Amino acid sequence: MGGLELRELECFLVLAEELHFGRAGERLYVSQSRVSQLLRALEGRVGGRLVERTSRRVRLTPLGEGFLARLGPAYEALAAAVEETRAAASGVAGTLRVGFVGAAGAGLSRALRAFHAAHPACVAEVAEIPFADPFGAVREGAVDVAVVPLPVAEPDLVVGPVFSRHRQTVALPVRHPLAGHAVVPAAELAGLPLVRPAGPAPAYWRAAQAPSDVPGPEVTTLQEGVALVAAGRGALVLCGPTAGQLRRDDVVFVPVEGLPDSVLGLVRHRDGDNGRVRAFARAVRECA
Repeated sequence: MGGLELRELECFLVLAEELHFGRAGERLYVSQSRVSQLLRALEGRVGGRLVERTSRRVRLTPLGEGFLARLGPAYEALAAAVEETRAAASGVAGTLRVGFVGAAGAGLSRALRAFHAAHPACVAEVAEIPFADPFGAVREGAVDVAVVPLPVAEPDLVVGPVFSRHRQTVALPVRHPLAGHAVVPAAELAGLPLVRPAGPAPAYWRAAQAPSDVPGPEVTTLQEGVALVAAGRGALVLCGPTAGQLRRDDVVFVPVEGLPDSVLGLVRHRDGDNGRVRAFARAVRECA
């Protein structure tokens, strides 16, 4: 490789794209004469002219065209290797496992896209976790972080950041007396049998998901809950974006007036902090 300079290669690639010494210099933050110097040095190394320049235009020579075809992919691979190594050095490499309750909404999708763009050496995998056990997967190490409806008051879990707030809705059978209303007052929910999470979810969390004194059916997943609503077994409270992803012809989703907004939070185990988790938390914060 005989003292090959990456700056010369970068200059050639930019000039091949712009076909204009002035614009190439602007992109490289150097003068036009510096672009010419770098090009001449590179041509000296390869032993031939790569670019033809006249008073009217700039174009690649046949040698330059062939060099560009080989150099472009090699330079991209080199840049990717540097970026992946940088990510590995900062701890943002490998696999990040992200759990979610109910549906992977737009906020989570935006955060995942931003995370992948910033950390290509780390693969984020997603998995639905049970409505009945929102914290178990984090505690067992099945996921590194989980997107869970608040409140979360577990001493072994850390919450944050939070996603945007959304209005609550109630899922009702299409023939329910309240199904045709524009909104349902929160007071009306107190008299409805609301679907609630079964299993090990703590009492305060279960109460927040089903604010009613009337016993309703217990389910493991939100899909089960919507199916029971369609069968006329009860109603189900859930946030607007989740409702949008669970829609079906035999269920109506009506906004609820008077309930606190639904808030999703990113949850991890207190002992589960690492570079991948911190980087994903930054992506959530930036996309919120």
